Amino acid sequence: MGHSGQGMPQGPQPLAGVAHVVAIGSGKGGVGKTTVAVNTAVSLAKLGYKVGLIDADIYGPNVPTMLGLTRQPAILPGNMIEPLTAHGVKFMSIGLISPGDKPMVMRGPMLHGVIRQFLQQVQWGELDFLLVDLPPGTGDVVISLVQTVPLTGAVVVSTGSSVALEDARKALEMFHQVNVEVLGLVENMSRMVLPDGTVIDVFGAGSTEQTAKQFGLPFLGSVDLDPQVRESGDRGLPAALAGEDSERGQEFRAIAAQVALRAKEAAAQSEDVLEIL
Repeated sequence: MGHSGQGMPQGPQPLAGVAHVVAIGSGKGGVGKTTVAVNTAVSLAKLGYKVGLIDADIYGPNVPTMLGLTRQPAILPGNMIEPLTAHGVKFMSIGLISPGDKPMVMRGPMLHGVIRQFLQQVQWGELDFLLVDLPPGTGDVVISLVQTVPLTGAVVVSTGSSVALEDARKALEMFHQVNVEVLGLVENMSRMVLPDGTVIDVFGAGSTEQTAKQFGLPFLGSVDLDPQVRESGDRGLPAALAGEDSERGQEFRAIAAQVALRAKEAAAQSEDVLEIL
């Protein structure tokens, strides 16, 4: 028998109207996973997709700051929460419910409730992509996520440093254990190009791509280390908004296009498998 004992349907339930749910994770903190999640979401919206973003980084919810919107969400009839919309992206974050500097002190069961609520009680409407920005590491949130909704796949963000990649490999293993397909890896803070054209290799550019090859996974692209990315995130105007004229904008756009492509492929493959079954 199931654990819930309430005759609830067992197993993850798809969200009506949401085509693809994609988790964005990292093994290590501080690799810019939220920056990649936010800019990928904004880029997907610019590419014409309907996009939602769940900030499931319960301990450091930075999405509202990066999207430049922090008001409390409205409650709709039927006790549904209305997501906020910024730069064409619908989003929901614990940071909107518990604003300010109070830390969220949560244990596993509470976390599970929040994740479930953000998936099922938010009025997402029709979405092509719902991205979920995970906390760093391998923990409860991922398990709650896979128990609640079927994931199309996951994207793992790392820098090229061997410490970050060591942790990224743990994240790959974790997704493997919970049967979530990894759509590919992204290298953030890749190289740093100084105004005079000098290139500084801060974290070991290119190593993430080698790791992807090692695991037989797609490499989805890299983003150079650029103060502009941080400044625009701090101001709530993600770098991806700069679009075609900016190199970072182009990098994020290329990553978003790869994520969309891989998500569609993964979804089509799992449908084929179901037909065979």
